[in-house]
Amino acid sequence: MLYSGNNFFNLSVFVQKAPDTTVIYIGFSVHDCISLFDKDPGRLDMGIEKLIEGNQTFVENEYAENIEYYKALLKGQNPHVMMIGCCDSRVAPEITCHAKPGEVFVHRNIGNIVPPGDWNVGTFLEYGIRHLNIDTLEVCGHEECGAMKALASKKKGDDIFIPGWLRHAHPALECLEGKGERPTDPEEARTWQSALEIENVKLQLGHLRTYPFVKEAEEAGKLRLVGLYYRMSTAQMEIIDPGTPLRRD
Repeated sequence: MLYSGNNFFNLSVFVQKAPDTTVIYIGFSVHDCISLFDKDPGRLDMGIEKLIEGNQTFVENEYAENIEYYKALLKGQNPHVMMIGCCDSRVAPEITCHAKPGEVFVHRNIGNIVPPGDWNVGTFLEYGIRHLNIDTLEVCGHEECGAMKALASKKKGDDIFIPGWLRHAHPALECLEGKGERPTDPEEARTWQSALEIENVKLQLGHLRTYPFVKEAEEAGKLRLVGLYYRMSTAQMEIIDPGTPLRRD
């Protein structure tokens, strides 16, 4: 058990060994506490209150007006598309694509990255393709992506997890740098940054094909991989790569 201020945390550790590697999982169980890193308890209270109030507004309006639709969702989900997007709070796909609950099967992470052989991403892909039978899989990047800015900065800070995660996007940076130096003019630099974000989408589409069941489904014409880019300055969604059309036979 760990102690921080007036807060107690139960720490559990699980070790999984394989022939070539050892994976250690660490979990915290938090009892009546605020975040270990939050120095202002009031800030957390305000965040919770806003979410609860927002939920109540949803219940009294959207849910009440469409109650039969939401009750039908209790029977199961049948989304028509899968999307891997960035977890940036400004680019929630359900809002930017005006989608209803149950329509989009979503996985979000820092930089809309698809690491080959990743358990988290792999589980999402496997469930969506094999169990929900979704035939369209999209990778969506966005303008002003903080992850891509961090990648381009090449700064070595004291972060533990972020550098290792961003290495799965590094080939996109190498590709762009191979075409010439990064511009110093502010407007040209923004265009360059956007090009990096788009190049990363293309890279992650390639990473998707390292998952055998994704590659097999695409080659069989049962799965379409699509690259998207959300331009925050206009709120427009752009198609970067339309993918190969599905076979309807």
